[in-house]
Amino acid sequence: KVRLVESGGGSVQVGSSLTLACTGTDISFDLIEMAWFRQAPGNECELVSSVRPDGMTHYADSVKGRFTASLDSAGYTQYLRMDMLKAEDTAVYFCAVDVRGFPGPPSFKNPSCSGGPWRNYWGQGTQVTVSS
Repeated sequence: KVRLVESGGGSVQVGSSLTLACTGTDISFDLIEMAWFRQAPGNECELVSSVRPDGMTHYADSVKGRFTASLDSAGYTQYLRMDMLKAEDTAVYFCAVDVRGFPGPPSFKNPSCSGGPWRNYWGQGTQVTVSS
């Protein structure tokens, strides 16, 4: 059974750094993209970053210059280095994966990341709390 295992969340102070990691297991399809979404209380699900096997990355405007996404080409592992953390970065962060297959696995929305998109696989979420 496919699993996305996230790690690296925690409670830190403003200006600190954290690195999130997400590893997918038992995925037998070609990778299109790995991404991080987050949901803060009262907010909708927000795309934080995405990374593709060709190295292309995308970031939300709110994290550009502070967050760096990377992909381990050996497998389904992505990292999100988060520097200069702000209080508004406080949220539950979800790893999400899109794959390609003929046919591929079904896509679904994550009920814990309301308003978010369809993805093939979602992680369980990891809490990041940034306090002043």
